[in-house]
Amino acid sequence: MLKISRLHGIGAAVLLTVAATTAVALNRFAGAGAEARFVEYPMTQPQDMPTAVAAAPDGSIWFTLDLADAIGRVRDGKIERLPTQGRNVEPIGLGAASDGGAWYTDAAARAVKRIDPSGTITSYPLDTPIVRLGRLSVAPDGAAWFAEGTSFSITSLRDGTLTRHVYDALPGGPYGVAAAPDGAVWATLQDANQLLRVGGDGSVQSFDIPQRGSVPTDIAVGPDGSAWFIQFWRNRIGRFKDGMFTEFDVPTENAGLSGLVAAPDGSVWFGMLRTGSLGRLRDGKVATFKIPRERARPYSLAIDRDGGVWYADITGYVGMLPAQYARD
Repeated sequence: MLKISRLHGIGAAVLLTVAATTAVALNRFAGAGAEARFVEYPMTQPQDMPTAVAAAPDGSIWFTLDLADAIGRVRDGKIERLPTQGRNVEPIGLGAASDGGAWYTDAAARAVKRIDPSGTITSYPLDTPIVRLGRLSVAPDGAAWFAEGTSFSITSLRDGTLTRHVYDALPGGPYGVAAAPDGAVWATLQDANQLLRVGGDGSVQSFDIPQRGSVPTDIAVGPDGSAWFIQFWRNRIGRFKDGMFTEFDVPTENAGLSGLVAAPDGSVWFGMLRTGSLGRLRDGKVATFKIPRERARPYSLAIDRDGGVWYADITGYVGMLPAQYARD
């Protein structure tokens, strides 16, 4: 694993097919004190490894597949496996577009790519001989923002033009990226132990996280403008608002926090890799929702248009906790 964030050892290549499968619904008592019904979609190829997930406005759910020459989509209750231009390597950056398509990172091709709803892919090459990419987020204006470690920047791609916003901390270790409704973009720098804010005018500000060695990873912006982020080594969720940091302990020790999304109701959701669970932080309290399957490992999360919580499980599933159970 590279800097916690990176995946490793997913096995051999898989053959490309286009297939569909119906959902498997599972019931399990959730740690939040209510029965929760999870809906899961097993991969159609046994070695497929979902890494990132994103919810599009049209209701479709996109997910990337590591070491596969395909990208996945859940639409109308079925999995679709769409061919890509070459095999993906650590495609951990993914964001849904307003037209129902998606943007995703492709380190092997040294590019950021756009797939439209029909499956047509457009590639935007990066101009560096080596590429190291983190998460990706799509801004309200349609620009794709991503963490670009090899250029020491948080980079935007809009109308085919790359704009790099270079930070001062070297190497920094950029990973999480979150576009805010106000036009700003937030990011995490793992090595520098900092949050980064790129303003709408292109200005770059850094903020030192008080707890040293916290290793910030995923980041999300809440409805009130709070920047929420995972502190991986501290097993905490952090918040930065109005110039102040607040921290919230996750009661489950060494949970392996990964993936963070902010819901419209003000709660934040995250994966717990080592316990096979989803976590929710709301009103300062953490609730745990156990995925009713052995060895579940939710790596990335997304919130759909109805409030359902989706997760990409690196053991070979894409799943969802419906909104009515997520609200309990």
